[in-house]
Amino acid sequence: MKVTLFATCLVDLFHTNVGKATVELLERLGCDIEFPEAQTCCGQPAYNSGYVKEAKEAMKHMIRTFEHAEYVVTPSGSCATMFKEYPHIFRGEPEWETKAKALAAKTYELTQFIVDVLKVEHVGAKLQGRATYHTSCHMTRLLGVKEAPIKLLKNVEGLEIVPLPNAHNCCGFGGTFSVKMGPISEQMVDEKIEHIQEVEVDYLIGADCGCLMNIGGRIERRGKPIKVMHIAEVLNSH
Repeated sequence: MKVTLFATCLVDLFHTNVGKATVELLERLGCDIEFPEAQTCCGQPAYNSGYVKEAKEAMKHMIRTFEHAEYVVTPSGSCATMFKEYPHIFRGEPEWETKAKALAAKTYELTQFIVDVLKVEHVGAKLQGRATYHTSCHMTRLLGVKEAPIKLLKNVEGLEIVPLPNAHNCCGFGGTFSVKMGPISEQMVDEKIEHIQEVEVDYLIGADCGCLMNIGGRIERRGKPIKVMHIAEVLNSH
């Protein structure tokens, strides 16, 4: 199966190991990986900030870049959600709406692809310790991917998964929200960390690098001994 990797900006610039783990994991599951070097930002930060015209130029570029892909897979529920929004954004534009629908239909978040397309729930991963999983807002509420990550994590040998209290609450990142509303964002991430501490875990696992960067940065500042990992890194552990 041929998979085209949509790496995302945060993976490219800050969390390169997540990209590496994603490729190694998918290759181990029998996929051939392609990586279009022309890919850039999906346009989400600009679009969410109200710069629709400018964002659409980036979106058109991404549509062209992934036009010939069989499957587009990304280690980000948030960025996968943005691709799914393209048909709405280009509604009424004949040249782009059809292409946007085609891209949206073949785009998957990583765990969604593994469970729903590859039909795999046990990837042979091993990791010793106790962990909890952070459900990112875009991935669960907009993309609708809730069960796939948990199914995969429960089959990681040596890993005990415990529920996170108030897991549905936002971590305070929200893209540009964390920049524009810094004090509020800080209170939200502190509350998230308090709940993580309640369950006394070794690992905090998530599927969106934005959330993990926000939570991980705050955990480090507060000196808490909790390792933050992207689910791709966990599933690639062996």
